[in-house]
Amino acid sequence: MKLDQVIAERKAKTVYRDGDKCIKVFNENYKKYDILNEALNHARIEETGIHIPELFEVTTIDGKWAIVMKYISGKTLAQMIEENPEKKMEYLEQFVDIQLSIQSFTCPMLTQLKDKMKNKINQADLDQATRYELQTRLSGMHTHNKVCHGDFDPSNVILSEDGTPYIIDWAHVTQGNGAADAARTYLLFCLNGDIKGAVNYLDLFCKKSETSKQYVNRWMPIVAASQSVKGNAEERDFLLSWVNVIDYQ
Repeated sequence: MKLDQVIAERKAKTVYRDGDKCIKVFNENYKKYDILNEALNHARIEETGIHIPELFEVTTIDGKWAIVMKYISGKTLAQMIEENPEKKMEYLEQFVDIQLSIQSFTCPMLTQLKDKMKNKINQADLDQATRYELQTRLSGMHTHNKVCHGDFDPSNVILSEDGTPYIIDWAHVTQGNGAADAARTYLLFCLNGDIKGAVNYLDLFCKKSETSKQYVNRWMPIVAASQSVKGNAEERDFLLSWVNVIDYQ
């Protein structure tokens, strides 16, 4: 495989294209368990029928682990929004429709969202009383079995040349409550500095899914705390600032 055409660079991984293959190469310090788990999640989602790139293999290249999958020719929704800002609301509607389509699927072999969040909250840099409050709230939230992407962002949706949306990056997928996944996406918009986009996204999600904003907002501190254990200090501070916001209007 040739690694001379870089198509994306992330904090701990680089994505290359070699013909019809997309090769995601992880840094040496990336945990083997996380890489194999991402590949397993991808394979499980592939079985559901959701449009995702076909997984070819998991291998090592120059001592680094890599996941090889089919290359999808097209543009991400993030690129489309950047190139056509006047159509942003149109793209956001499509974005929400795709998310709701994903959540219409089930995949029983996936990790339970509540279990994952419970473990993450226990690792968060919070005092014992706050962790207890968050765990109590989490336990009281409805348990669902919808496919929840866990990192649903416009940059993770590729529109192929025939208009078919392909969803990538399934490292954080779980089965659980769709409102929690919406809270995560809202926070992703905020972390990217797009507050207006976050508000417009949540309005659309709640309208199309017939979910109250108050219900999604009840997930915000839980999701923020669980996500705070990853990322840089600035992101951590932002996410933890949501933890003490108990009631939303």
